[in-house]
Amino acid sequence: MYWLIGLITLSVLGLIGVGVTLQLQPVPRPRRWLRGVLGTNVFVFVGGLVGILFLGAQEVLAQTGAAAGATEISTGLGLALIGIGVPTGLAAIGAGIAVGPVGAASLAIIAEKPEMFGRTLIYLGLAEGIAIYGLVVTILLLGKIG
Repeated sequence: MYWLIGLITLSVLGLIGVGVTLQLQPVPRPRRWLRGVLGTNVFVFVGGLVGILFLGAQEVLAQTGAAAGATEISTGLGLALIGIGVPTGLAAIGAGIAVGPVGAASLAIIAEKPEMFGRTLIYLGLAEGIAIYGLVVTILLLGKIG
């Protein structure tokens, strides 16, 4: 199992190294070997993740004695906790979708008229408020489980 983690770590470090090298010395036209190296790197990384997923699942399922001291969580409680987390996730996605165009438009208008900074900040805050609403709903739902 540790060799898989080491393999993934080397893959990520290699990918970071290639990125830094290409940033410092850009290649005008990527060579064929570079595409092959990056493709192999991604293949090794994904293969390592799949290997960890399957090997890790077997190790976790094999350890029943260590989890005996922990509190038992029923299936219903687990599903309720997942359901409580969904509003925060969806609200964060919605806020990201809203903040992207609003932020781009804000930067464009501030470049032309710097005095519009206050208004654009309000619009950006309204778009970001969507994520806060999702967080508030999650906190209210957590209070219902207790």
